[in-house]
Amino acid sequence: MDKRIIYKNTDGIINIILPIDSSLTVEEIARKDVPTGLPYKIVNVSEIPSDRTFRGAWTIDDTELTDGVGD
Repeated sequence: MDKRIIYKNTDGIINIILPIDSSLTVEEIARKDVPTGLPYKIVNVSEIPSDRTFRGAWTIDDTELTDGVGD
C-alpha cells in the first residue's frame, strides 16, 4: 500500500501507521488504529522522509491533521 497514516500521540510524538493490504480501506484502518479522539492525516508514502536519522525531530502542524479522528 502506498499510503501512510500520521497522527500525534498524546505526548506530541508523531506516529506513522503502515497499513497492510486487507479488506479494510485505509480510512477504516485509520479510524480503527489511531487512538480514540486523536486527529490524523492520510498521506502518500513519498511524503514521509526517507532519512530516519532524525525521526524524533519530525514535526507536523496540528492544523494538517484533518482527515479524521480515531474511534
